[in-house]
This record gives sequence, C-alpha cells and structure tokens, in this order.
Amino acid sequence: MPLRVPTRRTRRRLAADAALLAVAAAFALPLLWLLLASVDADADLRVRAPDAATLDNFDAVLTDEITFTPMLNSVLLCGGATLLTVACAALAAYPLSRYRSRLNRPYLLTILFTTCLPITAVMVPVYGLFVQVDLIDTTHGTSLFLATSQLPFAIWLMKNFMDGVPRVLEEAAWTDGASMTQSLVRVALPLMGPGVAVVTIYTFIMLWGNFFVPFMLLLSPEQLPASVSVFTFFGNYGSAVYGQLAAFSILYSAPVLVLYIAISRRLGGGFALGGAVKG
Repeated sequence: MPLRVPTRRTRRRLAADAALLAVAAAFALPLLWLLLASVDADADLRVRAPDAATLDNFDAVLTDEITFTPMLNSVLLCGGATLLTVACAALAAYPLSRYRSRLNRPYLLTILFTTCLPITAVMVPVYGLFVQVDLIDTTHGTSLFLATSQLPFAIWLMKNFMDGVPRVLEEAAWTDGASMTQSLVRVALPLMGPGVAVVTIYTFIMLWGNFFVPFMLLLSPEQLPASVSVFTFFGNYGSAVYGQLAAFSILYSAPVLVLYIAISRRLGGGFALGGAVKG
C-alpha cells in the first residue's frame, strides 16, 4: 500500500506539539531534579533517583538560622510591601479608571515605561539616598522600596480590572450619600475581588523572589530574607550542598503555593457583574 504523506496542516501541528513538549521538558526537568535531590544524601547536578530516599536534607535545613528566621524575615518584608503596593495601586487606579483626561494615556504609558527600567540602574542612587535618610539596613525602608518597584505594574493591572466594574453602581452609592473613598472601599474593591487577588499574588511572587534589593539594602545577617540566605548553601570555588539546597528551595516555595491555594477560589470566581445593573 502506498505511504500516506501527511498534509501541511498535520506537519505544522506535529511541529507545534513537539515544540510544546520541548518547552514542557525544559520546565519539568529542573522541578524533577529538585524533588529527587531533596531526598538524596549524595545529590549532584544529575537528574537521577536516589539510591535510598532520606529526609536528612530537610533535617539539616530546618533550623532557626538557616530557614525559620530568614523565612520570617521574608514574610514580614514581602507581606508588608505587598499590602502597601496593593493599597497604593487601588488609590492610584481609581481616578485613572473613573475620570477621563488627555493626560491619562501619557501617564499610563509613563507608568508602563518605568516597569522596563532595570532595578540595577537605580540601586546606586537609591543606596546613597537610603544612607542619607538613615533607612539603610532597615526592614521598613527595604519594604518601602520593594513596594515602589512593583507599584507601576500593579497600577496598570489594577486599572484594567477596575474598568470592569460598572460605574452606575458607584453612582447609586453616591446618590445614597457615599463619598468617593466609601464607594471605592465598599463598592468597587469588593466587586473586583478576583482582580485584587491577582495583583496581590503577582506582587507577592515578584517580591518573594527578589534577591538584589534586600542584598544591597540589608546589611545585618539576622535581617536577611530567605532569598538572600540561600547563598549559605554555596561554598568556595563553585561547590554547593545540592541536597540541602533542593530541600531549602522546596521550603522556600511553600508560602507562595499556600497563598495561591488560599485564594484560588476567588480567582476562579471571576467577575459576576452582569446582573448587577439590571432592574
């Protein structure tokens, strides 16, 4: 029987599937190594099953100095910065969403442009400023700068979500005597709960993995977050304790996963505003 030559559409689909599989493998292999190396006493850079699974790597890193204190520092640092970012983004996005002006678009484009600036380009003047105002080596000062660095993109996201809230609902609240602040807090923000959750998760994840800012602005070892203390697993001349590094990485990723799972219901709820303006 003659061989059936695949059509051009079939070849394109197979090529696309192969490319997607290659991308999936590129993401899956590091995660697989992380899981296997965390229970391997003799872990190295190879992806291989351990000869005998053990929890010694977790026992070695579950100490106050290595894990608990840096993780607490990370929670305080990133949690405070996230709350400040979300609050300021909501206050800034509200007038941009509700009031039309010729300056809105240039302002939003300027905000978007600031997200393209590399953080390394501004760290030298920021470090000098923090020294002058006595904010260097302080958790609140570092949280303030972290919040500032994430605020532009948070404003952009928050504004897009706020555009989906019908204005007539706020006008009804104004008719009942509500102020602008009350309509924002009691009408707009509750209705855009999934959007606030998205901004919160995105901001927290970006701050949680930030290494350079706390590395530059925090000098005391007892104040360093987990993103900086991970360097304790790297020795001289490129040597590293891979098993303990993998175990610490799993523990370091846990708070982000817990945060996502905790508010996943709100993320799946979507915006149910279709019937809010009827009647």
